[in-house]
Amino acid sequence: MPVKPFLKWAGGKRQLLHHFAAMYPPALKNGKIKHYYEPFLGSGAVFFDIAQRFPMENAYLSDINSELVLTYQVIQSSVAALIDALLQHQKKYRALDQAGRLNYFYDQRDAFNRQGLQAAVRNRHERVIRAAQLIFLNRTCYNGLFRVNARGAFNTPAGDYKNPSICDPDNLLAVSKLLSNATIKKAAFTAALKNIPPASFVYLDPPYRPLSKTASFTAYNQSAFGDEQQKKLAAIYKQLSQKGAAVMLSNSDSKDRFFDRLYAGFTITRVPAKRLINTDASKRGLVNEIVVTNFNFDCVKCETLRLC
Repeated sequence: MPVKPFLKWAGGKRQLLHHFAAMYPPALKNGKIKHYYEPFLGSGAVFFDIAQRFPMENAYLSDINSELVLTYQVIQSSVAALIDALLQHQKKYRALDQAGRLNYFYDQRDAFNRQGLQAAVRNRHERVIRAAQLIFLNRTCYNGLFRVNARGAFNTPAGDYKNPSICDPDNLLAVSKLLSNATIKKAAFTAALKNIPPASFVYLDPPYRPLSKTASFTAYNQSAFGDEQQKKLAAIYKQLSQKGAAVMLSNSDSKDRFFDRLYAGFTITRVPAKRLINTDASKRGLVNEIVVTNFNFDCVKCETLRLC
């Protein structure tokens, strides 16, 4: 069974992996790239796909979200204890009726927010408990949406699930194995993308630029990611390209062609993706996303998948 992301994640790339298969750099497929960098880690769908398919010496995974990074680190180093904690959550949750499940969810959410990250990482046991809470909340909240308010508190409401999969031991063990040789840290993208060697593949999946003024979901953490940050990332993209790294970036296909101007001179491919986050169900559906690459890929496969 292929390894899959252990979290639901807004903007996760699992649905696009069959497109990306035709778009990875040829040097990766030929075994000439040994270093992988992903500074906007999220659910890690692209990393898991690549790590299972291509040999790599090193993977450097980072994110600005402290809670997310902690959870990856716990899976890497303490997966057995994490599985035990999640199975306890799953057993308790599934034994409750609907009202009991709601109470259990909000009790866990309140405890998660009340304790805060700094108080939760004093020792290995508390780190495991914290990671288990995050995964539980992610698997049982509305739409699997990780969202925080201005104070950094997780504020997504409970979802309505009959039998949610809170713990998948086999997948978590497989994830832990893939993470065994990875360096995982909290870092801003500007710090994570310094001193990257030429024979590297860098995948960039920043918070997406909103398609409209009413669709501005970027609340994975307390820091905003606006147009100035997008421009700063584009400048780093160009620097990495000049140094010989293979770089691939995903983002929204904004109507004002913002990214066409920002990444002029690079290959921009549009791919269809499902939009799942909208309070109005009628506005969910297929929309284009862009993929920017600084290398040529297999256009035969691209045409077969009807990407362009």
